[in-house]
Amino acid sequence: MFTGIIEEIGKVSSIQKREGGFSISLEAEKVAAGLAQGESVNVNGACLTVVGVAKGRGFSVEVVAETLEKTNLVFLRPGDRVNLERSLRLGEGLSGHLVLGHVDAMGEVTGLRQAGLEKVLSLELPRELMRYVALKGSIAVDGVSLTVSQLLDSGVGISLIPFTLRCTIAGSYAPGRKVNIEIDVIARYLERLLSGNESRQEGKSRKGITLDFLKEKWL
Repeated sequence: MFTGIIEEIGKVSSIQKREGGFSISLEAEKVAAGLAQGESVNVNGACLTVVGVAKGRGFSVEVVAETLEKTNLVFLRPGDRVNLERSLRLGEGLSGHLVLGHVDAMGEVTGLRQAGLEKVLSLELPRELMRYVALKGSIAVDGVSLTVSQLLDSGVGISLIPFTLRCTIAGSYAPGRKVNIEIDVIARYLERLLSGNESRQEGKSRKGITLDFLKEKWL
Protein backbone atom coordinates (compact mmCIF):
# COMPACT_ATOMS: atom_id res chain seq x y z
CA MET A 1 0.00 0.00 0.00
CA PHE A 2 1.23 3.49 -0.91
CA THR A 3 0.04 7.10 -0.65
CA GLY A 4 1.03 8.59 -3.99
CA ILE A 5 3.49 11.01 -2.36
CA ILE A 6 6.78 10.61 -4.22
CA GLU A 7 9.86 10.38 -2.00
CA GLU A 8 12.55 10.62 -4.64
CA ILE A 9 13.16 10.67 -8.37
CA GLY A 10 15.35 7.68 -9.13
CA LYS A 11 17.50 7.01 -12.17
CA VAL A 12 17.73 3.78 -14.16
CA SER A 13 21.36 2.68 -14.10
CA SER A 14 21.03 -0.63 -15.96
CA ILE A 15 18.50 -3.05 -17.43
CA GLN A 16 19.16 -6.72 -17.99
CA LYS A 17 16.84 -8.87 -20.03
CA ARG A 18 15.89 -12.17 -18.49
CA GLU A 19 13.58 -14.93 -19.59
CA GLY A 20 10.06 -13.58 -19.10
CA GLY A 21 11.09 -10.11 -17.94
CA PHE A 22 13.72 -7.57 -16.91
CA SER A 23 16.04 -6.92 -13.98
CA ILE A 24 16.30 -3.18 -13.38
CA SER A 25 18.90 -1.41 -11.23
CA LEU A 26 18.01 2.05 -9.93
CA GLU A 27 20.06 4.85 -8.40
CA ALA A 28 18.20 6.32 -5.43
CA GLU A 29 20.15 7.30 -2.32
CA LYS A 30 17.23 8.34 -0.11
CA VAL A 31 14.88 5.46 -0.87
CA ALA A 32 17.64 2.84 -0.85
CA ALA A 33 18.72 3.91 2.63
CA GLY A 34 15.41 2.71 4.04
CA LEU A 35 14.89 -0.44 1.98
CA ALA A 36 15.51 -4.11 2.64
CA GLN A 37 15.46 -7.06 0.29
CA GLY A 38 11.94 -8.41 -0.11
CA GLU A 39 10.17 -5.11 0.60
CA SER A 40 7.82 -3.43 -1.83
CA VAL A 41 8.55 -0.18 -3.63
CA ASN A 42 6.42 1.82 -6.03
CA VAL A 43 8.21 2.53 -9.32
CA ASN A 44 6.23 4.82 -11.63
CA GLY A 45 3.06 3.53 -10.01
CA ALA A 46 3.88 -0.18 -10.17
CA CYS A 47 4.39 -2.13 -6.97
CA LEU A 48 7.62 -4.12 -7.31
CA THR A 49 9.67 -6.33 -4.99
CA VAL A 50 13.18 -5.28 -4.04
CA VAL A 51 15.64 -8.09 -4.88
CA GLY A 52 18.88 -6.29 -4.02
CA VAL A 53 19.98 -3.18 -2.11
CA ALA A 54 23.18 -1.13 -2.23
CA LYS A 55 22.75 1.05 0.85
CA GLY A 56 23.06 4.73 0.12
CA ARG A 57 23.30 4.11 -3.62
CA GLY A 58 20.34 2.25 -5.05
CA PHE A 59 18.45 -1.00 -5.39
CA SER A 60 17.26 -3.50 -7.98
CA VAL A 61 13.87 -4.96 -8.88
CA GLU A 62 12.57 -7.62 -11.22
CA VAL A 63 9.77 -6.92 -13.68
CA VAL A 64 7.78 -9.83 -15.10
CA ALA A 65 6.08 -10.04 -18.50
CA GLU A 66 2.60 -9.17 -17.23
CA THR A 67 3.85 -5.92 -15.69
CA LEU A 68 5.75 -5.05 -18.86
CA GLU A 69 2.59 -5.55 -20.93
CA LYS A 70 0.47 -3.23 -18.77
CA THR A 71 2.89 -0.46 -17.74
CA ASN A 72 5.32 2.04 -19.19
CA LEU A 73 8.20 0.22 -17.50
CA VAL A 74 8.58 -1.61 -20.81
CA PHE A 75 9.83 1.66 -22.34
CA LEU A 76 12.53 2.34 -19.73
CA ARG A 77 16.12 2.84 -20.84
CA PRO A 78 19.32 3.49 -18.84
CA GLY A 79 19.37 7.13 -17.76
CA ASP A 80 15.58 7.47 -17.53
CA ARG A 81 14.08 8.95 -14.38
CA VAL A 82 11.32 7.28 -12.37
CA ASN A 83 9.04 8.19 -9.45
CA LEU A 84 9.77 6.22 -6.27
CA GLU A 85 7.86 5.64 -3.06
CA ARG A 86 8.41 3.12 -0.28
CA SER A 87 5.39 1.23 1.06
CA LEU A 88 3.18 2.81 3.72
CA ARG A 89 3.78 1.68 7.30
CA LEU A 90 1.11 1.50 9.98
CA GLY A 91 0.95 4.73 11.95
CA GLU A 92 2.29 6.93 9.15
CA GLY A 93 0.26 9.83 7.81
CA LEU A 94 -1.74 9.47 4.61
CA SER A 95 -0.99 12.68 2.73
CA GLY A 96 -2.23 11.52 -0.68
CA HIS A 97 -4.77 8.72 -1.16
CA LEU A 98 -4.70 4.93 -0.94
CA VAL A 99 -2.60 3.66 -3.85
CA LEU A 100 -2.19 -0.08 -4.35
CA GLY A 101 0.54 -0.01 -6.97
CA HIS A 102 -1.67 -2.07 -9.28
CA VAL A 103 -1.63 -0.25 -12.60
CA ASP A 104 -4.98 -0.45 -14.40
CA ALA A 105 -3.79 0.73 -17.80
CA MET A 106 -1.59 3.23 -19.60
CA GLY A 107 -2.87 6.67 -20.50
CA GLU A 108 -1.32 9.15 -22.91
CA VAL A 109 -0.31 12.77 -22.41
CA THR A 110 -2.18 14.93 -24.93
CA GLY A 111 -1.20 18.35 -23.65
CA LEU A 112 0.60 20.38 -20.99
CA ARG A 113 -0.14 24.11 -20.87
CA GLN A 114 0.84 26.88 -18.51
CA ALA A 115 -1.96 28.43 -16.46
CA GLY A 116 -0.52 30.97 -14.04
CA LEU A 117 1.83 29.22 -11.58
CA GLU A 118 0.48 25.78 -12.43
CA LYS A 119 0.46 23.64 -15.53
CA VAL A 120 -2.65 21.82 -16.73
CA LEU A 121 -1.95 18.26 -17.81
CA SER A 122 -4.36 16.68 -20.28
CA LEU A 123 -4.49 12.89 -20.36
CA GLU A 124 -6.31 10.49 -22.64
CA LEU A 125 -7.57 7.45 -20.75
CA PRO A 126 -8.90 4.11 -21.96
CA ARG A 127 -12.69 4.41 -22.27
CA GLU A 128 -13.30 1.62 -19.78
CA LEU A 129 -11.59 3.62 -17.01
CA MET A 130 -13.57 6.83 -17.45
CA ARG A 131 -16.53 5.57 -15.41
CA TYR A 132 -14.27 5.42 -12.36
CA VAL A 133 -13.12 9.03 -12.64
CA ALA A 134 -14.90 11.87 -10.84
CA LEU A 135 -14.36 15.62 -10.83
CA LYS A 136 -12.22 16.52 -7.78
CA GLY A 137 -11.61 12.80 -7.25
CA SER A 138 -8.23 11.12 -6.89
CA ILE A 139 -6.20 9.35 -9.55
CA ALA A 140 -2.63 8.03 -9.54
CA VAL A 141 -0.48 8.96 -12.54
CA ASP A 142 2.94 7.25 -12.60
CA GLY A 143 2.40 6.68 -8.89
CA VAL A 144 1.62 10.32 -8.05
CA SER A 145 -1.58 11.09 -6.16
CA LEU A 146 -3.35 13.79 -8.18
CA THR A 147 -6.75 15.49 -8.21
CA VAL A 148 -8.92 15.52 -11.32
CA SER A 149 -9.69 19.15 -12.18
CA GLN A 150 -11.43 18.57 -15.53
CA LEU A 151 -13.45 15.81 -17.16
CA LEU A 152 -12.72 15.72 -20.90
CA ASP A 153 -14.43 13.80 -23.70
CA SER A 154 -11.87 11.00 -23.63
CA GLY A 155 -9.78 11.75 -20.57
CA VAL A 156 -9.05 14.15 -17.75
CA GLY A 157 -7.37 17.45 -16.98
CA ILE A 158 -5.11 17.74 -13.93
CA SER A 159 -3.60 20.88 -12.45
CA LEU A 160 0.05 20.46 -11.47
CA ILE A 161 1.57 22.83 -8.94
CA PRO A 162 5.25 23.85 -9.23
CA PHE A 163 6.22 21.51 -6.36
CA THR A 164 4.81 18.48 -8.19
CA LEU A 165 6.56 19.50 -11.40
CA ARG A 166 9.90 19.75 -9.55
CA CYS A 167 9.64 16.68 -7.33
CA THR A 168 8.20 14.13 -9.78
CA ILE A 169 8.85 13.21 -13.40
CA ALA A 170 5.71 15.13 -14.41
CA GLY A 171 7.91 18.11 -15.21
CA SER A 172 9.31 16.20 -18.19
CA TYR A 173 5.96 15.15 -19.67
CA ALA A 174 5.30 15.91 -23.33
CA PRO A 175 2.45 14.98 -25.71
CA GLY A 176 2.58 11.33 -26.72
CA ARG A 177 4.15 10.09 -23.49
CA LYS A 178 2.62 6.97 -21.97
CA VAL A 179 1.82 7.15 -18.26
CA ASN A 180 0.68 4.53 -15.76
CA ILE A 181 -2.85 5.01 -14.45
CA GLU A 182 -4.40 3.61 -11.29
CA ILE A 183 -7.97 4.53 -10.46
CA ASP A 184 -9.13 5.22 -6.92
CA VAL A 185 -9.58 1.88 -5.15
CA ILE A 186 -12.79 3.17 -3.51
CA ALA A 187 -14.38 3.59 -6.95
CA ARG A 188 -13.36 0.06 -7.88
CA TYR A 189 -15.01 -1.52 -4.83
CA LEU A 190 -18.04 0.75 -4.93
CA GLU A 191 -18.80 -0.42 -8.46
CA ARG A 192 -18.55 -4.00 -7.29
CA LEU A 193 -20.93 -3.36 -4.41
CA LEU A 194 -23.42 -1.60 -6.67
CA SER A 195 -23.35 -4.31 -9.31
CA GLY A 196 -26.26 -6.10 -7.70
CA ASN A 197 -24.70 -9.54 -8.18
CA GLU A 198 -26.24 -12.13 -5.93
CA SER A 199 -24.03 -13.54 -3.24
CA ARG A 200 -24.41 -16.29 -0.68
CA GLN A 201 -24.10 -15.67 3.00
CA GLU A 202 -25.10 -18.24 5.63
CA GLY A 203 -26.93 -20.23 2.99
CA LYS A 204 -29.24 -17.37 1.98
CA SER A 205 -29.23 -15.41 -1.27
CA ARG A 206 -29.03 -11.62 -0.98
CA LYS A 207 -28.59 -8.69 -3.31
CA GLY A 208 -25.52 -6.49 -3.29
CA ILE A 209 -25.59 -2.95 -1.93
CA THR A 210 -27.72 -0.67 -4.11
CA LEU A 211 -27.62 3.06 -4.83
CA ASP A 212 -30.95 3.48 -3.00
CA PHE A 213 -29.39 1.81 0.05
CA LEU A 214 -26.44 4.21 0.00
CA LYS A 215 -28.72 7.24 -0.41
CA GLU A 216 -30.84 6.11 2.53
CA LYS A 217 -27.88 5.50 4.83
CA TRP A 218 -25.32 8.15 3.92
CA LEU A 219 -25.96 10.32 0.86
